[in-house]
Amino acid sequence: MSGILLLVIRFVMAFALYAFLFWAVFTLWRDLKRQKDLIGTRKIPELTITEKIEDQTRSYSFSVPELVVGRDQTCDLVLDANTVSAEHARLSYHQQNWWIEDLGSRNGTLLNLDRVSTAAILVSGDELQLGEVLLVISIDIESDEIPDI
Repeated sequence: MSGILLLVIRFVMAFALYAFLFWAVFTLWRDLKRQKDLIGTRKIPELTITEKIEDQTRSYSFSVPELVVGRDQTCDLVLDANTVSAEHARLSYHQQNWWIEDLGSRNGTLLNLDRVSTAAILVSGDELQLGEVLLVISIDIESDEIPDI
């Protein structure tokens, strides 16, 4: 009789082990699927660049992951100033932040009056100076909200 009881206990333990493994793999699969769906639905926060020219302002809005600012007509934001290089700076969105980097411009790029020598993170209210052109950055934080799942 004890042999049959031992065999039943072994079957119950094996069933419990396989049930636990199935539950663990199912939980991992479900979490990975949610993460994939979350990343797929995340939006790039809208970037608004305001160009200040004497007492006038012009605003440009972008919701693309990368844009080039310069004097060349192929740039995403064209600035008509002789002190701005053809391709002056790149703004890109990655790692959940907007970044600025100088593209080897002749007159340099200043972020809040500090020279940009390596890529730097942008926040709302930052001032960029490309040559003699002053740009004010505004980032729409609400469009980066994560939806509930």
